[in-house]
Amino acid sequence: MTLGVTLASTSVQHTIDDTVALAREARDAGLRSAWFGQAFGYDSPSLAAIVGREVPGLHVGTSAIPVFGRHPLIVSGQAQTAQAATGGRYHLGLALGTRRLTEDGFGIPYRRPVGLLREFLTALRPLLETGEADFHGELLTATTPYSAAVPGARPSVPVLVAAMGPQALRVSGELADGILPFLAGPRALAEHIVPAVRAAASAAGRPAPRIVALVPGVVTSDVEAVRDAAAGALALYESIPSYRRVLDLSGVSGAAELAAIGDEEAVAAEVRRYREAGATEVVFTATDLGGEEDRRRTWKLLGELARD
Repeated sequence: MTLGVTLASTSVQHTIDDTVALAREARDAGLRSAWFGQAFGYDSPSLAAIVGREVPGLHVGTSAIPVFGRHPLIVSGQAQTAQAATGGRYHLGLALGTRRLTEDGFGIPYRRPVGLLREFLTALRPLLETGEADFHGELLTATTPYSAAVPGARPSVPVLVAAMGPQALRVSGELADGILPFLAGPRALAEHIVPAVRAAASAAGRPAPRIVALVPGVVTSDVEAVRDAAAGALALYESIPSYRRVLDLSGVSGAAELAAIGDEEAVAAEVRRYREAGATEVVFTATDLGGEEDRRRTWKLLGELARD
């Protein structure tokens, strides 16, 4: 199983140089991938391109760019540039985003998100594969009067979607290469998410999708303190309808209950549970909740598991 980490901090925003240094540490620990979120600060494809070029051998990805406020032509250019810069080690993650960030941040009505996702992916795939598009939908248009291909951007950039709801899973199975579920526990994955996206991919004649599960996790000796920190860091997701639904499907009342927190044996057991639930890859988030010593301990374990 491929194991990776997100490089965002729960307490401070790293400089680019610090992020590169952390990425080197992750690679040297045996981790296979590093992922970057997208908010209103760093441009995640640019950051991934820098890190991937500076740290050979490490796969880099964005998790995930909201489709509201973006356009397939722009995202394709960003993704292809990152793919060329990293020698084919870039993974593009897309998301529906949330109503609050979309409407408050961009001033864009959060309407028909699944419809927009379908049109976005339909226009994006040929751009990434051929550099050409001629798409005219209800919600967006994407055409190429001249080529939008980036030299050296091969193989074609894999596209994953932070999908967890039934409609988004259907679209992702039909049009994307996989999904990036976050705070979806093993029960929700095994009983709802994985079967739905696999069925959609099969019906569309596509290969089995990648299931990249993002899991908060820390190897620590102070389980209670780190669990309290996780409760504070993850509480905001409990009021977002899409996350509330998947938390309920996971059989938990609070997001922190899904965090893999404990000693090496306990955390390794949690990784196995996600694998058994259908995850093809696991990416740990919030690994610094217990401080630097615990973060290094966590990365060491994940590196060891990745080599098994």
